[in-house]
Amino acid sequence: MVDVNVPLPQGSGAKRSNSAAIKGAEPAVQGGVGRPWSNARRTFAALDLGTNNCRLLIARPAENDGFTIIDAFSRIVRLGEGLAGSGRLSDAAIDRAMAALSVCADKLVRRGVHLSRAVATEACRRAENGQDFVDRVYRETGIALDIIDAGEEARLAVAGCHALLEPGDGPALIFDIGGGSTELVRVERGVDEPRIVAWRSVPWGVVSLSEVEPHDAPDREGRLAAYDRMRQRFADAIANFITPETIAEPLSLRLLGTSGTVTTLASVHLGLTVYDRRAVDGLRVPSAALRAISAGLASQSVPERAKVACIGNERADLVVAGCAILDAILDIWPAPRVGIADRGIREGILRALIASSAR
Repeated sequence: MVDVNVPLPQGSGAKRSNSAAIKGAEPAVQGGVGRPWSNARRTFAALDLGTNNCRLLIARPAENDGFTIIDAFSRIVRLGEGLAGSGRLSDAAIDRAMAALSVCADKLVRRGVHLSRAVATEACRRAENGQDFVDRVYRETGIALDIIDAGEEARLAVAGCHALLEPGDGPALIFDIGGGSTELVRVERGVDEPRIVAWRSVPWGVVSLSEVEPHDAPDREGRLAAYDRMRQRFADAIANFITPETIAEPLSLRLLGTSGTVTTLASVHLGLTVYDRRAVDGLRVPSAALRAISAGLASQSVPERAKVACIGNERADLVVAGCAILDAILDIWPAPRVGIADRGIREGILRALIASSAR
């Protein structure tokens, strides 16, 4: 079990929570003879179905207003594969997602989850058949997916990872590089957690950007040229998000990223042969080091990248798009270091569920 020592916000709550994780699951508030369950005995779950990944966390409340993870699941499903061209979720992508969600449904039953929330993001937001897919998921697995908007996606990501933001009073930017979109959130110091000043959702993530800017040229020069095009495409999308006044003192800038891109690059930076969340979550990596790693990966072929530990075959064709997005973010927000968070939307959901049930 992994202790996540993240304080819970006061008075926070999810927009919609499913009191039963799946059809037939035990209700959230019944217990004994008309008595509510003790919050410490409850089991909570958060499921995040993104454009590239399906992720589940199951946890119980712990001391110091945190929670203890008792089960987890993560699988690359590439739900948004081909979406940019067709506007629809493909049959193959749906089948992959359904297989992963069936595993999640089994875990929810076995763990006796009392209160859960399952969300879907950019792929389901954009797809013509997104709601049809959500309806099928409920019919076949009992999981009620909530297609959330980009604003809530950004808020949940901040709620889940802000505890890892570098201390200080300078301007701060939290970003989440997803499969189908990237969320950027400017925050400043708040009472219990950072206050969101501005946010932007850009419809470019590792899957969507890879599909519109292929970068598998046979030669190094062609691959680097494609990388530059990806950087520029993303830079154009965020050109007006940051004003010069915001970054008047670059050394005071704080930057925190939550995504597979930043955790993968942090693993490469550490020279890990096997991914280790304990080594990566909360790490701060010099921006120059991340840029150098990104440039190196961009120059390699897909088979060469697949040989890099913690990248492998599953990420070899997508990681370069994430590198290009990170590079473009560093261009507009030249912080000296990047904080790395292996937490985000799911943790934000868990914190909200636990906080709301304790009231």
